Amino acid sequence: MHLKANAVTKKPVAKDCPECLNRTSTLKTWNFITEPTTYDHGSHQFPFSYLLPGHLPATTHCSLVNIDYGLEVKAVTALTDVITHHHPLRVQRALQPSPEKQSVRIFPPTNLTVNVIHAPIIHPIGSFLIQFRMNGVVEKQQNTQTRWRIKKLDWRIDEHTKNISPACPKHWNKVGGEGKGQQHEEMRNIGSDSLKKGWKTDFESVGGGQIELEFPASIRPGSHPVCDVESPTGLVVWHLLIVEIIVAEEHVKNLGQKHAVPTGSARVLRTQFKVLVTERGGLGISWDQEMPPMYEDVPASPPGYVTDYLGEELPTPPDEGLEQMMRD
Repeated sequence: MHLKANAVTKKPVAKDCPECLNRTSTLKTWNFITEPTTYDHGSHQFPFSYLLPGHLPATTHCSLVNIDYGLEVKAVTALTDVITHHHPLRVQRALQPSPEKQSVRIFPPTNLTVNVIHAPIIHPIGSFLIQFRMNGVVEKQQNTQTRWRIKKLDWRIDEHTKNISPACPKHWNKVGGEGKGQQHEEMRNIGSDSLKKGWKTDFESVGGGQIELEFPASIRPGSHPVCDVESPTGLVVWHLLIVEIIVAEEHVKNLGQKHAVPTGSARVLRTQFKVLVTERGGLGISWDQEMPPMYEDVPASPPGYVTDYLGEELPTPPDEGLEQMMRD
């Protein structure tokens, strides 16, 4: 039985070349039966185990490449008949939840600063909260003040994919030599929304005023996102959370005036944050917690008790407290 990894490039160097299109590598081989053996009719078990190295990518199906894993079994009968079977395996990667990430962005030449708190790890199913706070929205002068007001907020999650298509020995001349390939990149949107209300504006707060907002974000159902991958073969998948805020400038001539006059000036503030897309962890125990410790990891044992003492009899110190209790 063989454990194999198969990578199919959707944009090969040579379109009609099967060697440029498909790459297969054998990760592990098991020989369960090495000599003629007779089995009764029914089910028989052949236990096996294998720990996948951490550098291997998970099962991935994207627009540039497909990576799959599977078990291939081959048996030869006494009549020299060959029996084969292929069983696909889905390899997934799940990261442990981590604390929320806080990021600060500054937008010169204005005094605007944006503080964003979000989850660094997100999942294909489910939503996550984004806490947004903008400071420095008011610039006070002697009798007037200039302030910024949010008109619209847009957010989106972009998925970037980059893959290097290797060339077989027959087509090395197309890519400039051995070990080289063609690089392909693609980007697609897997979630977005637009907000025109929902924030709280406070122009009188200390520090130049502030605007606060909390909104949920999620990956669009049916978009079939690909989890983050970084493979030594050249496949890289990463995701960006992009937030765009449209702010308009207002002018108040008198500090006692309630209504502000728009100046006609507006700005688009754009910022982005890297997020990791991964599957949710299962209910099982992690493999590193199940494995017994290695020999070098076992600490030194405590000293043992002496059972056979060949020396002189040791005197027993009197216990006055115990004798007093026995008399009572």
